[in-house]
Amino acid sequence: MVDFDGPDDPLFPHNWPLWKKIIICGAVGLSALSVSMGSAMFSESAEQLMMEYKIGWVVATLGTSLFVFGFASGPVIWGPLSELYGRKTVLIPSCFGYICFCFMVGAAKDIQTIMICRFFAGFVGAAPLVAAPAAMADMFSATTRGNAMTNFAMVLFGGPMLAPICGGFTVKNSHLRWRFTSYFAGMVGVLALIAIVFFMDETHHGLILSRKAEILRRRTGNWGIHAAHDQVSLSIKEIVEKNISRPIVMLFTEPILFLITLYNAFIYGLLYLFLTAIPLIFVGGYHFSSGVGELPYLAMLIGEVIGGILSIFMERRYVRAVVANNGKPVPEERLPPMIVGSILFAIGIFWLGWTGNYASKVHWIVPTIGTAPIGMGLILIFLPCLNYIIDCYLFFAASALAGNTFLRSAFGAVFPLFAKQMFTNMKIKWATTLLGLISVVLIPVPVLFYKFGKRLRSKSKFAFDLD
Repeated sequence: MVDFDGPDDPLFPHNWPLWKKIIICGAVGLSALSVSMGSAMFSESAEQLMMEYKIGWVVATLGTSLFVFGFASGPVIWGPLSELYGRKTVLIPSCFGYICFCFMVGAAKDIQTIMICRFFAGFVGAAPLVAAPAAMADMFSATTRGNAMTNFAMVLFGGPMLAPICGGFTVKNSHLRWRFTSYFAGMVGVLALIAIVFFMDETHHGLILSRKAEILRRRTGNWGIHAAHDQVSLSIKEIVEKNISRPIVMLFTEPILFLITLYNAFIYGLLYLFLTAIPLIFVGGYHFSSGVGELPYLAMLIGEVIGGILSIFMERRYVRAVVANNGKPVPEERLPPMIVGSILFAIGIFWLGWTGNYASKVHWIVPTIGTAPIGMGLILIFLPCLNYIIDCYLFFAASALAGNTFLRSAFGAVFPLFAKQMFTNMKIKWATTLLGLISVVLIPVPVLFYKFGKRLRSKSKFAFDLD
């Protein structure tokens, strides 16, 4: 049975030089950025789609919702395939398929083709959502993985913040129009595909050992040499149990998973709801042009980067807690950043809504600054939430995260469908007040889990009492 030659084996991805890890992280990060931008950039096409195809607002926004639904269902297939065939092997066809469907959306002649291709662009392009974090877990130890995951989360959230700006200026250009929002997303996908093909090495430990065993068989002529991964197989039953049935059961029977996922899904849904809200404030209220009206997303992006930096510094607290606990995870120590983020997020929503509602009296810079705490809150809530789920469920983490992805993506898909009606009928001030109040109600969730999480884990069928 082939294994790594001790902890210092240069084949072991943890021992790869830092520059190599950075290049691979850049390649998988670019693939995630291309897909996350593709999910949101198309939202800027809604008005032109309504005019060209004589459809209503809800139908026009389905392009975004169907893409996010594809996000939700794609990992069910790509996750198991990445464990069997490796990270690079699934990222290549995923990126290629994503590029094809993006170009098909741009070239489509009818609205039905557009919607179908948008769904499959999300479904086929979803591999980076599971393969990119898995690749980082392959390369980094538990004590350094947090920083890598923070950067990945910043890229994943940064895409939907950059996309409206790019999309707004694209649809505004009379020579480009709405079709080029999909062409542009496809072009970013092409860059990601090139980076993965030429600059990424396979990181999956089992695949590396399997290839090592194959080389040894050829060199020695001993055909009995093999690796443990050679015995791994994939069955439909395992896919259904691990990625569909068990995640649903866990989601609705585990209080920890359900409440944390509900919070995570709410803030993820708001990320896509803001694709409608921010243009209504700055284009509708302040009369900015398309493209310029989306520039406040830069303040949200800056807030996200600041939140990511804070998360990296706060990760040191978690590392100290793990060391003090004899190297065992301490899930509740993941939550302090989430508590801070929940407060900042609620402040940002009230700030944006109550200042953006008075365009004739309040300078545009004031609500723009209000988007920065929202960006900080997004990353400070989202990242600890995922890490907390992983620490709580360990060997069932994949199923727990699958359940999280289902509900999160459902919120992200549904929220854009009612966003315009909500902000138009309730007005900006009261719509954001409602969302802000929900955010305030959810603030105690991480606080309660920080205090009582250990007790809840001890009563769970799937979670573990690690102390």
